[in-house]
Amino acid sequence: MSNTVFTGFPKDLFRFLDDLSENNNREWFNANKDRYHESVVDPMTGFISAMGERLNKISGSFIADPRINGGSMFRIYRDMRFSKDKRPYKENVGCQFRHVAGKNAHAPGFYVHLQPGNAFIGAGVWKPSNPVLDKIRKAIVEKPERWAKVVNNKNLIKTFGQVEGEQLKRPPRGYDANHLFVEDLKRKSFFLKRPLKPSLILKPEFIKETEKTFMGAKPLMEFVTSAIGLSF
Repeated sequence: MSNTVFTGFPKDLFRFLDDLSENNNREWFNANKDRYHESVVDPMTGFISAMGERLNKISGSFIADPRINGGSMFRIYRDMRFSKDKRPYKENVGCQFRHVAGKNAHAPGFYVHLQPGNAFIGAGVWKPSNPVLDKIRKAIVEKPERWAKVVNNKNLIKTFGQVEGEQLKRPPRGYDANHLFVEDLKRKSFFLKRPLKPSLILKPEFIKETEKTFMGAKPLMEFVTSAIGLSF
């Protein structure tokens, strides 16, 4: 699909998610499966296809895969095996343009998350394995000047504010508690997040805005992939 075809997400996407949150059960979902495909799956896979060419302008190492199963779009089915919450469906829709070397949502990637009251564009690495996390922390310690350029990048700050991520209460073992970037060394994720107004998501300009936002995340993504030993 050409990147000029995407015309914005339909209004019913948010209505569907609102209705799903009030009727999160298999009977309702099965009765509304055609609506789910028309208002959620089809526009999301169209958006992913349209982002492919734009993503390549930022980096050739991240994939836009429009397949419904196994592609960039997250499954709507919740994993309830180890959860007390037995709602069968997620009440949001999202996609991850993950690194070509990544196998799951913990790989470096660019994100789009659509949910009533909580829509955002994101980028970074979310809860990576301990060996990967340690490589990022070591890169911050060994290349503090380069990390300073990331967190002080004007475009990144203008677009997202600052690098976020859940933190440990104390510095990880073996790291200096007085290090200049000790608050970043305590992170278990390195993530950027830009909240979105629903009105923007429904417009054709949303795809250009997504590309622009992903571009703002480039300093962090370059640092993280380099630290892990991946291409950008």
